[in-house]
Amino acid sequence: MNMVTVKRALVSVTDKTGVAEFCGALSREFGVEIVSTGGTAKALEEAGVPVRPIDDLTGFPEMMDGRVKTLHPKVHGGLLARRDSPEHMAQADAHGIGMIDMVIVNLYAFEATVKREGVTLEEAVENIDIGGPSMLRSAAKNFESVTVVTDPAVYEEILEELRFNSGATTLETRKRLATEVFRLTSAYDSAIWMYLSEYGREQFPAEARFRLEKVQDLRYGENPHQDAAFYRFTDAGENVLARAKQIQGKELSHNNILDTDACWTAVREFDEPACVIVKHTNPCGVAVDADLATAYRKAYEADPVSAYGGVMALNRTVTADVVNAMFDKKHFVEVMIAPDYAQDALELLDEKRNLRVLATGGLRKPGGHYESRAVEGGMLVQISDAVDEDPSRFRVATIAKPSDEEMEQLLFAWKVAKSVKSNAIVLTKDFATVGVGAGQMNRVNSARISVEAAGEKARDAVCASDAFMPFPDTLEVCAEAGVTAFIQPGGSIRDDEVIAAANRLGVSMVFTGYRHFRH
Repeated sequence: MNMVTVKRALVSVTDKTGVAEFCGALSREFGVEIVSTGGTAKALEEAGVPVRPIDDLTGFPEMMDGRVKTLHPKVHGGLLARRDSPEHMAQADAHGIGMIDMVIVNLYAFEATVKREGVTLEEAVENIDIGGPSMLRSAAKNFESVTVVTDPAVYEEILEELRFNSGATTLETRKRLATEVFRLTSAYDSAIWMYLSEYGREQFPAEARFRLEKVQDLRYGENPHQDAAFYRFTDAGENVLARAKQIQGKELSHNNILDTDACWTAVREFDEPACVIVKHTNPCGVAVDADLATAYRKAYEADPVSAYGGVMALNRTVTADVVNAMFDKKHFVEVMIAPDYAQDALELLDEKRNLRVLATGGLRKPGGHYESRAVEGGMLVQISDAVDEDPSRFRVATIAKPSDEEMEQLLFAWKVAKSVKSNAIVLTKDFATVGVGAGQMNRVNSARISVEAAGEKARDAVCASDAFMPFPDTLEVCAEAGVTAFIQPGGSIRDDEVIAAANRLGVSMVFTGYRHFRH
């Protein structure tokens, strides 16, 4: 049965956008009988659309505060009856069940309700739609004969098809719309399950479901032979990368997004104006200062070679002086992300049309969310790395004590190390990185890399190690280059050896008690 003429439509919508116009056109242009419920019927009547109340169709009143109104054989029989089955049609005739050819339904706004501050469990439960999903599923199951419409965005498309086909819809359209119904009802039930299961549930329940929506297809993945797409969690909050607005520039790539996530995560660690430049997911330049333009210059100068073609994050509104500083450095940037941009900054950035410019609209504190990573046949899930570290509880393990200024530098370096791939050794000076050793298979090689990158700037710098130093060699490499103070978690079985080496070399060392691996 390819073409089905629409003679009767059942309408019950929470989102009444355009419904009066749609139903008015159905009635006026095609003579469709409109059957409707409660508030929807009232809205249609007020708009001058002829409406038959649902209780007139069923012969049964709406009851129990509207909980029961469409759960009736004259509704579901009219939706589910197979038009090509003589037995079905005979049974329908015997019981006075008329056919319903179109259902126009969208659901109670459960998810919007539970997002409201202070919503009660009782309010949430009352916004669990029963009749709506039931009608949608009945209509969708019988898409051979019934057209089911859930989204106001398709009203005009449906009218155009009806006009083209003299009041009928095609099987292709009905099947497509039915498929959308099962996506919608599946997501709706999942949202209810997830909400209710949060009452007293474990942090990591026995079953977890992730609801994702596609942001965009990507040209390719990490390499050109890999297909890829970018998805975001449907319940992702505001001011996150996955909801960032792209103001200008080419389409983001898979690797752009990974690098942008790395630098956006890193820059949110700092309360002061900060700039982070990332290459291959590792910070190559990080700095803070009283003003953003100076922070940018310091971050760039930390490693100008690596900064070329990098991705950059800033934690304040970007102004023209920041962009002018970039232009002065002739700094080629693939992506920049910030909470917002001043108009004069955007006008300057417009000169670099290929530069991808992202605005998040705000700045979330780090942490407070789940992180997930796929492995073959499964997924790892963890709470993001964010702890309320109190520096007053850190322990100075050496005879030499860091000065107040060194301690401030150490705390800065410690925040940077959190965003560097382990094994991470970070050298900083004047609240800017001067050497970063990342992702090495042993810690002493990371130390050698950071010292080589710092050169003469290693003298009087401080060092942060993301995990404990298992041997004195890491400390010795840095101290011999002129590093004066160290910060690390502590906890190695050779801590005494490392402390002894620090005392012998006359450097100070602070133990934090926390590790910040980033694999």
